[in-house]
Amino acid sequence: MTSVAHEGRITVRSGDAHLSVKVTGRVDGPVVLLSNSLGAGLDMWAPQRAVLEPHFRVIGYDTRGHGQSSTPPGPYRFADLTADMLAILDNFHVVQADIVGLSLGGMTALGMGLNHAGRVRRIVCACARADAPPPFVAGWDDRIAAIDAGGMAAIWPGTLDRWLTPDFAQTHPDVVAALARDFTAMDVAGYTGCARALQSLDYRRDLPGMTVPVLYIAGADDMGAPPAAMQDMAQATPGASYVEIPDCAHIANLNATAAFDRALRQFLEF
Repeated sequence: MTSVAHEGRITVRSGDAHLSVKVTGRVDGPVVLLSNSLGAGLDMWAPQRAVLEPHFRVIGYDTRGHGQSSTPPGPYRFADLTADMLAILDNFHVVQADIVGLSLGGMTALGMGLNHAGRVRRIVCACARADAPPPFVAGWDDRIAAIDAGGMAAIWPGTLDRWLTPDFAQTHPDVVAALARDFTAMDVAGYTGCARALQSLDYRRDLPGMTVPVLYIAGADDMGAPPAAMQDMAQATPGASYVEIPDCAHIANLNATAAFDRALRQFLEF
């Protein structure tokens, strides 16, 4: 097995965005593309990189408006977010990749599977929705109003309550601190631009036409992407697999790393 030569970040241009990308793992391995949750960044995937890198070429990136990526004028659309994924794959001459995404990243992965199936081998869609019912839309309006008034810190406590179970948050202050740092440093315009994309989410009706294998991972205590919604998505997607992780909230890859990684290993067959 050969380690990738470039361990740092590079910048990939996608339309009006400059995306910060990190490549690790096997130079000659099959590619896994990691896509982050709204409000996080590529570093949220550190535990998964550790298990993926011996087997895969692992490409992670900060979604536009996040981390070290640029913040083009919003609002954004899922067409913009999938175009960013395509730009990254094209930059590295990747014909097909497995895509692992959580929340916003999982929704973007679904968009790739539905609209660019030839570029996708398999999808892991974790803690995500496929639709935007009125309460979901209104919740984003409330959060946008709050950050307009008080910045990103104004909604961090409520976000943390949704992201991690209380026991986990209390016993893992290092994880909380890292997430808080990325979240509160985020540009309000980037968060708002991605939130507007979420309000337009409308993939549920297209899931019966999905031709890419999909694993849906739900957290049993996830309020943002409830298990019932994800079970419905799995039932609507031909041949899909579904895993529900107990005692787990929204950021499942951190809140229940061992269970999340087991699901990854079984689905991606490594």
